[in-house]
Amino acid sequence: MGQDNKNRPGGVAWPTLGLIVICYGAWFAALWFSPIVLAIPLLAIIIALHASLQHEVIHGHPFRWQWLNDALIWPPLMLIVPYARFKATHLAHHNDATLTDPYDDPETNFLDPGTWERLPSAVQMILTWNNTLAGRLILGPAIGTIMFMLGEWRMRDAAVTRGWALHIPALIVTLWVILVAPIPVWAYFIAAYFAMSLLKLRTFLEHQAHERASGRSVIIEDRGPFAFLFLNNNLHVVHHMHPGVAWYDLPALYQSRKDHYQRRNGGYVYRSYTEVFARYLWHRKDPVAHPLWRR
Repeated sequence: MGQDNKNRPGGVAWPTLGLIVICYGAWFAALWFSPIVLAIPLLAIIIALHASLQHEVIHGHPFRWQWLNDALIWPPLMLIVPYARFKATHLAHHNDATLTDPYDDPETNFLDPGTWERLPSAVQMILTWNNTLAGRLILGPAIGTIMFMLGEWRMRDAAVTRGWALHIPALIVTLWVILVAPIPVWAYFIAAYFAMSLLKLRTFLEHQAHERASGRSVIIEDRGPFAFLFLNNNLHVVHHMHPGVAWYDLPALYQSRKDHYQRRNGGYVYRSYTEVFARYLWHRKDPVAHPLWRR
């Protein structure tokens, strides 16, 4: 059975702390010692892992003290999204009652049907392709970044300003490290884009439109490299039900009550990422307009 790291002796999630150290060590090694042909894919994987670790830290790991957790993971290896803003929007996303809500879920890909109908046909075509897995992997990072930036610009409140103000010094330091490393800056930008693509694979199926909040979060029973890269967040309904449980405890927790979780989410289950690619690489999973949204 999984448990919150705060209930462990010493209150330290040691596997998470160790993985953070390994992640930064691998990042420096890829920057300094890898030829470009290897550095780009290696950095993409490392940056995606760092984003998964940021998600883990947001939920209270590896230490009891959140300020220390935040400091450990603050460097923006992906460059674009301020950690403070990721933290704020992700915690808002964990209000399960508003999952997939076009307005109140910051991480949804659904639009209000009225908004969808007013979009130009070219934009509708692009967003529809973005709802295939191929489109999400290729266009998703660019579309997601544009939508995130527009949302941040529209909000313009103190929390957003503070998040970006705290991001800038960390970004300057990160960019300085990249600039003094042997790898060209353009290669790092490509790696960061590929890292976002990897994360788009994780988020592609995470939530579906469903009348019940409990039926909106997926289970992907994969135990391979992607599951590790995503820190078992593919067991997404388990994570939403137990957000304080450490990543390495999620598989055992799922297996201990597998039937319960599958009943809980109404059988929204896939066996592996191989199945996901086979079903959705060229086929749209969802409409862009929320199919259950009441005008």
